[in-house]
Amino acid sequence: MTVGVEIRDATVVAAAVDDAGEVTARAAIDFKSDAAAAVLAAVDRVSSANGSPLALATADADSPLTAAVIASLTARHPHLEKRQIRIGHGTAAAVAESWIGSARDVANVVYFGVDVHATAGVIRDGRAVVGAHGHEPVIGWLALNPVEREDYRKSGCLEAEVAAAGIVRRLVWRIKAGDRSHVQDVVKGELSAITYQLVVDAARAKDGVAISVIRDTAKYLGMAASNLVIMADPSTLVLGGIMATAGDLLLEPILWELGRRLPGPMMDALHIANAKLGADGVVIGAARLAALSSS
Repeated sequence: MTVGVEIRDATVVAAAVDDAGEVTARAAIDFKSDAAAAVLAAVDRVSSANGSPLALATADADSPLTAAVIASLTARHPHLEKRQIRIGHGTAAAVAESWIGSARDVANVVYFGVDVHATAGVIRDGRAVVGAHGHEPVIGWLALNPVEREDYRKSGCLEAEVAAAGIVRRLVWRIKAGDRSHVQDVVKGELSAITYQLVVDAARAKDGVAISVIRDTAKYLGMAASNLVIMADPSTLVLGGIMATAGDLLLEPILWELGRRLPGPMMDALHIANAKLGADGVVIGAARLAALSSS
């Protein structure tokens, strides 16, 4: 049994995972400021961690928050000190999907997921690969718009356009510019109440403005996916997050963008699959990396 831990924006998720990839125990704890305490509590709920390999998936492996979490973990569980793994969310998801998910037993995989954030991970010859400084592809910062905006400086161009908050923001901009959407009626004119799911639901209900926003989102997603494929040349591209849950709206236009932007032979050889493991993919992948590191 190994333990995978994921630090999200305001929640910590820990899971005990067996040798077959099954989650045998899971804990999720919200936090406001003390992520380290939340991690310790979540780990304690799923395992004593006495001798259990553990890996930590974070958005920023070099952040003070990550350093504080690791210091607390290794103080409580000294056996982790030499085996501690810090891994990015996208890399952990890529490991999980290539282990027991939609790219099972595929040696060369690219994972691309978008939800609250945009993430990516690369598997090369069966192993997770990162850059010279330990970073996975920081896909959210991919520059796809020559027009510079202030929000691009905070989260990156791609993330500002395609993550859940960016999709909502673009619908709100369209409404403020005078377009009429059914979403306005759902939230009774309270634009701050609009959520990503409401935009998706409206697009499925044939709301013209929501459909336009989703199509613009798909264009950015297809461009980003094309760049990942061109750089990594995977056998399989795994699409996660909103690209999987809203595949009925996004998959076809993403495929169209891929077909437009990739060399023909590369597109013909590429297998594209929806992520299979959902929200637990990151903790499963982290646990898998912990197991591999301890063997």
